[in-house]
Amino acid sequence: MIKENSCHKMALVLGATGGIGGAIASALLRHGWHVRGLARDVSKASRKGPNAIEWIEGDAMRSGDVARAADGVSVLVHAVNPAGYRNWDRLVLPMIDNSIAAARDTRGAGGSARVVLPGTIYNYDAATTPVVDGQTEQRANSAKGKIRIALEQRLKNAAPEVPSLILRAGDFFGPGARSSWFSQLMVKSGKPVAKLVNPARGGGHSWAYLPDLAESFALLLEERERLSDFEVLQFEGLYDERGQDLIDGLSRVVGRALPVRRFPWWALKAVAPFGGFAREAAEIAPHWHHPLRLDNSRLVQLLGAEPRTKLDDALRATLKDMGCLKYRP
Repeated sequence: MIKENSCHKMALVLGATGGIGGAIASALLRHGWHVRGLARDVSKASRKGPNAIEWIEGDAMRSGDVARAADGVSVLVHAVNPAGYRNWDRLVLPMIDNSIAAARDTRGAGGSARVVLPGTIYNYDAATTPVVDGQTEQRANSAKGKIRIALEQRLKNAAPEVPSLILRAGDFFGPGARSSWFSQLMVKSGKPVAKLVNPARGGGHSWAYLPDLAESFALLLEERERLSDFEVLQFEGLYDERGQDLIDGLSRVVGRALPVRRFPWWALKAVAPFGGFAREAAEIAPHWHHPLRLDNSRLVQLLGAEPRTKLDDALRATLKDMGCLKYRP
């Protein structure tokens, strides 16, 4: 068995200019890691991503670029998606193949690097899966969910030669979470909150506050010797059992009751056959119509407790980052 390279704190974060990648990079920096990032435009990335990252020019779609950036690291965070979330069927699996190959090639620095992946709930059929733990069968209904299953299988197949850590979470909200249901649908960025759009039907939705999720990644990587070669964990985050907790919290933060409009799933379904966002969103509609909770028992076993910011504080920080509180005294 090839030894994992866990003797030093150097990490490559692919996707460090994005929401989850940037949050993980920031958390690792706070925990004393040297963090590298890979970017096609280093100048732009240095302005957009967290400070103190060592930027290397390259593309996650080019195996040689990833291998060069990963030289000597002990952790490779795979938090990258195809540009504009397009061409998933052609690009997602080659990208993880590049990361696995690069992690394997770092063995000269003392062992293979551990690949770290933010996991999604879309690997599961929400209509038949009310609770997800490490043993829950993955059965996706959406095209992207099926690709994510294949991606995780790649990591499982690579172990133990290349160890990995998957931490699964629900929908993101928080500073930097730009491509999320919260920031693109529920609340309109750049102006004081006047109304809310609620996509939930029947409650039971899982949310993840990015800083808490990123802190969990960093804390878990302090416990690498206790992780299995293919470690799959669940981040519980905020389980909104009624589908109303975020709505109530936002009203408290802005200081008044907010009008709430229900998202018109029926209209989305009508235009889904034409493709694009409508089709992809319609595919994951069951995750808003059925409860799905993430069982974090193994995470708590490793860390003692899951990082958890108070809801109102998390929402206040999120709205401030979105420019929705700047007019408040």
